[in-house]
Amino acid sequence: MRKYDLITPEGTKDFLFEECLVRHETEAKLYDIFKSKGYYELTTPALEFYDVFQTESGHYPQERLYKLTDSKGRLLVMRPESTMPIARVIATRLKDASLPIRLFYNQSVYRFESALKGRSNEIVQAGIELIGSASHMADLEMVSTAIEVLESCTETSFSLEIGDAGIFKELMGELNATEDERENIRYLIETKNYPALNDMLDSMGDTPVIAALKRLPAMFGGEEVFDKASELYSNERIDIMLDDLKKMYNEISNLIGNGKLTIDLGMVNNADYYTGIIIKGYLEGYGEEVLSGGRYNKLLADYGYDIPAIGFGVNIDAITKVAVKENPREVKPADVIIFAEEGFEMKALDIAKKLRTEENLTVEIALCDNIESTREYARKKKIGKIIFVDNENLEV
Repeated sequence: MRKYDLITPEGTKDFLFEECLVRHETEAKLYDIFKSKGYYELTTPALEFYDVFQTESGHYPQERLYKLTDSKGRLLVMRPESTMPIARVIATRLKDASLPIRLFYNQSVYRFESALKGRSNEIVQAGIELIGSASHMADLEMVSTAIEVLESCTETSFSLEIGDAGIFKELMGELNATEDERENIRYLIETKNYPALNDMLDSMGDTPVIAALKRLPAMFGGEEVFDKASELYSNERIDIMLDDLKKMYNEISNLIGNGKLTIDLGMVNNADYYTGIIIKGYLEGYGEEVLSGGRYNKLLADYGYDIPAIGFGVNIDAITKVAVKENPREVKPADVIIFAEEGFEMKALDIAKKLRTEENLTVEIALCDNIESTREYARKKKIGKIIFVDNENLEV
């Protein structure tokens, strides 16, 4: 007995006409931006081996992956993100390419999300990866491109957050904790769950590092964050990271103004491979980030090619939702519908082809039995012109 033939699985949805139209428009905008900056398109398989996502720099918990086996019994997954498969491609098929390599992608990703968060398990994601440069200019290129993407995708307002994953990792490197404890601390900082974080860290002692981790989620705001952070915890590596981040903050502020830019030192990403700057972008009217990414200088080494990289991904579905809300519209009806009398079907097809190619019109062929039914159909579909094809090729 069929029980689920009329619904979609949890975390998925059907996209209808207007949503598909806006999605394609968004994808076209991003395609033009990425191409104009010298990025080339790459597509990876929807199916990857499980091992691709279990590296030393970062891994996905099995519970979040769609899993299946191939004909040889090997474990496969639906790709949960795009950066790790692209790292695999770079380290194998593009290992001899001249550096830097600029790539962009537009493809779906699949991962189980908590039902309580209301997130989709299937997301169309577009993004870019800049491989082979650890320069400050590469970071600036990435952040400025993220700003351009956000500007192109909204008619109202956007905001950007920047942080540095290295600060959290440096603090965690000085903390005596198990892998599970580290992951729990990361999650509590990411979600800014102050009470649970404090309770957990209290059970681990009272040291300067623990005190710094307790305050890390509160380290967000404007330029004043850097003064607070300098009092939080200091060593040579953290001081360099803060100096570099402050330099980036000042440069980006000149592009978009202080009001749209925020520092968040407690911004830690669940993709644990980030090593430096992290960026998140937001659109007014959507509660979560629509753009996220950062620098990942160690990830490609896990696949045998030790070079730095930086990139970001864009949630196309989220941007589509915002765009539909900002600017609701109807899908444009056909310009013309053609009704052919019996025996004149090929003539109707020829007229339709000419109108499409020479006048760039959208033309439907009537499938009704008579002209009266065609008129009624055109009225309901708001088609403004009917062509009646017989010996005289009469227009009505």
